[in-house]
Amino acid sequence: MGYRIVVAGGTGNVGREVLNILAEREFPADEIAVLASSRSAGEQADYGETGRKLKIQNIEHFDPTGWDMAIFAIGSDATKLYAPKFAAAGCVVIDNSSLYRMDPDVPLIVPEVNPEAIDGYTAKNIIANPNCSTAQMVVALKPIHDAAKITRVVVATYQSVSGAGKAGMDELFEQSRNIFVGDSAEPNKFTKQIAFNVIPHIDSFLDDGSTKEEWKMVVETKKILDPKIKVIATCVRVPVFVGHSEAITIEMEGELSATDAQALLREAPGIMLVDKREDGGYVTPIECVGEYATYVSRVREDPTVENGLALWCVSDNLRKGAALNAVQIAELLGRRHLKKD
Repeated sequence: MGYRIVVAGGTGNVGREVLNILAEREFPADEIAVLASSRSAGEQADYGETGRKLKIQNIEHFDPTGWDMAIFAIGSDATKLYAPKFAAAGCVVIDNSSLYRMDPDVPLIVPEVNPEAIDGYTAKNIIANPNCSTAQMVVALKPIHDAAKITRVVVATYQSVSGAGKAGMDELFEQSRNIFVGDSAEPNKFTKQIAFNVIPHIDSFLDDGSTKEEWKMVVETKKILDPKIKVIATCVRVPVFVGHSEAITIEMEGELSATDAQALLREAPGIMLVDKREDGGYVTPIECVGEYATYVSRVREDPTVENGLALWCVSDNLRKGAALNAVQIAELLGRRHLKKD
């Protein structure tokens, strides 16, 4: 006997990727409901490459009673409206938006990092998925923290336009094409031209000069990994379609050599270490697209502090940063609590 699972937001980038990953991983689903707004109701969604088509239903009219879990990829506003209704009906919500991440009654889960925290889902019947940049970073930090206790993290991100949804990807494509033919490349989705440029600004600015995206990385890392870790982030949008990259500098309480860190990362769940000190001996965003792993390269010691390391981390933000992590949470919830498969 399998699960009855809902995918809300099945027409968006993340929702479509959720359906692909459910199919790829052969998630034990007896029934799958794909929900979207009234605009898309009646259309069909692909269930990965299985050839199976799923009819899209209007979320406004859907009754979640009797459904086991729902993966939400519909943004904070719609989540605020529908998540409590689904949760009250007994359907566990796995939410990709930022709405519930810092709610003390809602576990914020990366299965390779803090699987035991999922036990707290019963408080609200809601589980939160972290920000895409946070997810890949904490996967890379976890084995190092376990070995040498990280005290401080400095991270600069290089985030792809898919993090801003289809509109972001369209803008990069249109601007690139327009520049080649001599047309205008005025920004619409982004604050400045994104084609052949980088923008050190993601989400809204806060009073202290940081952006909300940077704040998310700070507070989410503390909630998932360790509240004592100090984090400073600079989040940058780059002209890459899919795949987020991060340059991470780590300070630790204990001593850990680059060689020992490489050995730990090589064996850690969810990580693929590609770290040859030669031309091309590292992973770039274009190589991680469609992959499950969080890739780590360029591991080296930081001689400017007593116990320091630096590394390069790359992941498909639509997968580990969103859809894959949500499906892994669903799998963990099934194994640990619902136990139907």
